[in-house]
This record gives sequence, structure tokens and C-alpha cells, in this order.
Amino acid sequence: PCRSFHGNNRLLTSQIISYYESINQCKKELPEHFNFASDVLDEWARLEKDGRKPANPAFWWVNDEGEEVKWSFEELGSLSRKAANVLSEACGLQAGDRVIAVLPRVPEWWLLNVACMRAGIVFIPGTSQLTAKDISYRLQASKAKCIITNDTLAPAVEPVLPGSQFLKSKLLVGKGSRDGWLNLKELL
Repeated sequence: PCRSFHGNNRLLTSQIISYYESINQCKKELPEHFNFASDVLDEWARLEKDGRKPANPAFWWVNDEGEEVKWSFEELGSLSRKAANVLSEACGLQAGDRVIAVLPRVPEWWLLNVACMRAGIVFIPGTSQLTAKDISYRLQASKAKCIITNDTLAPAVEPVLPGSQFLKSKLLVGKGSRDGWLNLKELL
């Protein structure tokens, strides 16, 4: 018995628990390395592309004004690969490096989350309500090499950045530009 969501059968909780129980009882083999972006997202994109899985949005975001962003599994996979390349190449990050995101829950928040998974970069989320002291503490404690924010929050974030000895790059989400900041949209 599966529930239908946009014409797609979804596993019920009992089926998911059953799957994990079979792993715990060594009936299913655990992968040596697991990456959600490549092992799940890319597989679903392939199944959709081959016509073996109905096309459904992988991501569906609606803001207060009713503006929508919908990405298929293939689109989210492609965008997350591009974003992972931005983090690796333009920002100079490697697997294991840490990134702090001080963003509201805009589509790029989820995109960067998946991109970090794909690249093995540690994503540290921060809300738009963090104070300068909060941001400074998180930068130092995490040894983050990159900070990501939007053009609205950047003025509040910038004053604490000179004190961060580990920070290599600053990435801006949005249409604006600032001196010393890379723009995600332009780099994608």
C-alpha cells in the first residue's frame, strides 16, 4: 500500500523501516561510499530520463508573493553540479572544507546544500537572524573557508569578516554585486 503524490508511488514509513532493518540484518549491502547527490538524485534523474520514473518536481519552492521555482531531478542535478564547480573552482574549496551560509530559505539555500553534498564540502546553515557576534563565533569555531549570503544581509556580515583568519572566499546570492564578493548567479 503506497500513497500517491503527483502520480508517483511513495514508500510508506513501514516500508522504509523494513528496508533499513534489512540493512541492519546484513541482508542488503551497505555502499562503501555514499553521496546523496550522486547516488540518489542522479539516479532518479536517470530513471526519469529513461522514462522509468514519472517526471515530478525534485524541488518546488513558492514565496509569499506566489513566485514559484520548480526543478526536475535532472535540473537539480545539473544545477548542483554547476554550483559544486563554483565552490570548488571559483571559491577554491576542497572536500572537508566548511562553508557558512547566512541566507533566508531561498532556492539557492537548497541548491548549495546539495552542491556541498556532491563536493564533500561541509555546509553550515545560519539564519538571517544571526548577529555579528554569532557570525564571528561560527566563522572562527568552524574554520570556515567560505561564507555565503545575499545582497541584503551582506552589509551586516561584512564587518566581522576581517577577523576571520581562515576565510578564503565570499559568495553572494542574488542579483547585486559587492566589491570582493563572487556572485553565484553569474558564476553558474
